[in-house]
Amino acid sequence: MALLHSTLTPLGSAARDFSLPGVDGKEYSLDCFKDQRVLVVIFMCNHCPYVKAVLPRLIDLQNQLGDQGAQLVGINSNDTLRYPDDSFDNMKKIAQEKKISFPYLFDATQETAKAYDAVCTPDIYLYGKERTLLYRGRIDDNWERSEKVSKRDLREAIQTVLAGKEVSGEQIPSMGCSIKWK
Repeated sequence: MALLHSTLTPLGSAARDFSLPGVDGKEYSLDCFKDQRVLVVIFMCNHCPYVKAVLPRLIDLQNQLGDQGAQLVGINSNDTLRYPDDSFDNMKKIAQEKKISFPYLFDATQETAKAYDAVCTPDIYLYGKERTLLYRGRIDDNWERSEKVSKRDLREAIQTVLAGKEVSGEQIPSMGCSIKWK
């Protein structure tokens, strides 16, 4: 497993539109989330140990902050020929088994990952109502052991934006497996 850190896309960058199928049978674009005050785009996959470790935390974030106007969206862009665990059918199974509470989308062409300059899984982008990038960093300070987490960076950033305040402080890059390019 190759450990990579996310690149720090400049804050204020506009969200890139997409049109991707979800495991629920629906097609999704940015416009589908226009009523949400916060949109968190997460490049993720099924097989990455980093994603597996943090997935319950992401599900909890959606469950706890969704009613306040926060929406998470997972996008899998991995090459499924070389990594069949990340196939669309397996995405459906994982979504059901793990009870993923946010849309989980498949980027078969990898165009969306490239448009976002995504490099790892998980790779996280938090956008405000105007869909400008307000946070680009890690989920928390201990990807491996949730009981050891002392700083919940993504949760704090979401809550700050929902409160109408500016995200401040250092944004530490996310880390994870490389996106598996074709």
